[in-house]
Amino acid sequence: MKLNVTLADGSNSEVESGAPVSSLMPDGNTQDGFPIIAALVDNDVASLSYPITVHGNVAFLTMTDAHGWRVYRNSLCFLLGKAVHDLFPKAEFSIEHSFGLGLYCSFHTKSDDEGITTEQISQISERMHELVSAGLPIERRKVAYADAVDAFSAAEQQDKLSLLSHRNSPHVVLHFCDGFSDIAHGSLVINTDALSKFKLIPYKPGFVLHLPDRSDPETIPEFEDQPHLFNIFQEHKQWGRILGVNTAGRLNEIVESGEIGEFIRINEALHEKKIASIADRIAAARDNIRIVLIAGPSSAGKTTFAKRLTTQLRVNGIRAVTLGTDDYFLGPGKNPLDSEGKPDFEHIEAVDIPLFNQHLLELVEGKTVDVPTFNFEAKKREFNGNKLSIDKDQVVIIEGIHGLNPRLTELVPQGVEFRIYISALTQLSLDSNNRISTTDNRLMRRIVRDHHFRGHSAHFSLKLWPSVRRGEKKWIFPFQKQADATFNSALDYELAVLKTFVEPLLEQIKPDQPEYAEARRLSEFLMNFRTASPADVPANSILREYIGGSDLHY
Repeated sequence: MKLNVTLADGSNSEVESGAPVSSLMPDGNTQDGFPIIAALVDNDVASLSYPITVHGNVAFLTMTDAHGWRVYRNSLCFLLGKAVHDLFPKAEFSIEHSFGLGLYCSFHTKSDDEGITTEQISQISERMHELVSAGLPIERRKVAYADAVDAFSAAEQQDKLSLLSHRNSPHVVLHFCDGFSDIAHGSLVINTDALSKFKLIPYKPGFVLHLPDRSDPETIPEFEDQPHLFNIFQEHKQWGRILGVNTAGRLNEIVESGEIGEFIRINEALHEKKIASIADRIAAARDNIRIVLIAGPSSAGKTTFAKRLTTQLRVNGIRAVTLGTDDYFLGPGKNPLDSEGKPDFEHIEAVDIPLFNQHLLELVEGKTVDVPTFNFEAKKREFNGNKLSIDKDQVVIIEGIHGLNPRLTELVPQGVEFRIYISALTQLSLDSNNRISTTDNRLMRRIVRDHHFRGHSAHFSLKLWPSVRRGEKKWIFPFQKQADATFNSALDYELAVLKTFVEPLLEQIKPDQPEYAEARRLSEFLMNFRTASPADVPANSILREYIGGSDLHY
């Protein structure tokens, strides 16, 4: 049977039913000068071995595309898992979290509790390059559920068995390569020879799998250390040890055992303890600190954190007032433009920096200022007689994306500010080879919040997300190191709760929409979690900022 396929350039091809996507690739197997590594088939990410069985559309992916880069990264994780399995089958190995452009990995053997050695890293790197040079096929196969269980039991891979124990499908999709197998969590490249761009960097007690940047996939950039972020992850990892949970399978066990309520309470208590400790640090410097700045990426929980911090400061005898940078927006006509000529509302120059600094300086000096209010309906700044001043027992809390940017407070005397960086950096993994993306965690929070409180569809949220991410990389992440304190807003139970809200929203996105690939990926990811009721989530939880039911006023 012949099938008609439309390619991204608008051309049409005719192929036999069952022909692999790779049969449609252009000469040289490249696109825009870069190797093709996967494809979008009717807006769903697929490997190049995917069989074409219906009339449809095909677009090829390289590492310069977000979907293609994810395929490359996940494929490298598979290759790394195989190399470790080949050399150190008894080692405790896990790909834990993002680290700049790479991924931090832990590694322990029974004979060495100090972590991985430089020699072991060199051995793993050499083995990975050997596998790349060998050009081994990576096959995607459906196997019987019982056969998958038997295979992972024989390999003593308890993390994968735990994940499978909460599934009831008659078959399981696995990836195979030269005697090594793993549960499929998305598409991979079809041959190891596509995975030559990587570097393993020692980072005690583990190492970093360093990747190219999407903007220049042929080059491995210099490694940029981020010790502050590493410390946040390590602290949260320690919380995971306290709670006895570091994988989705273990979380599912807690949900099914009926212990999720207690688990939620412990998570929330750890949050409260950390917020209280930050408030204690501010109180210890109360003679100097007059301004508290809170910054972080989208859906990190900045607003709820600021309100809970206010409560903890009150416990320390410090009253807080808030000042919003949004009220200092310049508005249309004065707003900076992005590369496409559209208003860039996330640009630092979208804020009236001189006036904002003047007001901060006057507040610190004990003066009263006339604070503006930005009228978003009229799209202009108004002065409505809103007077603000601070007493000696008060601080000003400023929460927003530019909170750590020195320009926001460039006229304020040094020593009067306390800067806090907040993000949601989950320590959970699906299994040893497959981490949970902290970005995905924030994205699902945002999808739910935008639906509940802003009237936005999941399709709108997904469509906007790439521009949000670009703004974060430009205006937030470069200033992380300015923080005096950091707070990790991730809650190890939240994906089990968010699942109830996110899944029906993602189902509204259909295959004829470009955002379908992302919706499909997130839906398949959520299949790894059992659902937990939101009833046990405390009313002041950061999660309530997204799912509703908070007792805090927003």
